[in-house]
Amino acid sequence: MLYPLLLTLHLFAAVMFIGTVLFEVLFLEHIRKQLPARLMLQLEQAIGQRARQLMPWVLLVLFGAGAGMVWLRYVPLLAAPLQSSFATLLLVKIILAASVLGHFLLAMLWFRSGQMSSGRVKFIHHSVFAHVLLILLLAKAMFYLSW
Repeated sequence: MLYPLLLTLHLFAAVMFIGTVLFEVLFLEHIRKQLPARLMLQLEQAIGQRARQLMPWVLLVLFGAGAGMVWLRYVPLLAAPLQSSFATLLLVKIILAASVLGHFLLAMLWFRSGQMSSGRVKFIHHSVFAHVLLILLLAKAMFYLSW
């Protein structure tokens, strides 16, 4: 009964995180061209402040539930990840997820130290965007691809 709860929490947190990343990359960057610079700066600051308040909790649920699911069901598979396509794809998904977490921690460090620039924000957003798209594909591929 614990696994379905963890899966549900993981999915809800993934929707929140991925939705935020998609909004920032696909919408916010293009809105910039249509709004005055001062208004865009205020909008980005407000969204960024809210994201920095909410995303640590979302990521805690996302990674906590993911780790719990791995612990409950997939540790034996990951002991020999090249033995099955499912385990191999799961391992790649976990590596990408760890990279996303690394991006998030690096971004938080840059914000706290005052080293975050617009170029770094754009890099982080685009890199995480690519990561989450690959993670989404792998999440489905794990159940439908085999070799």
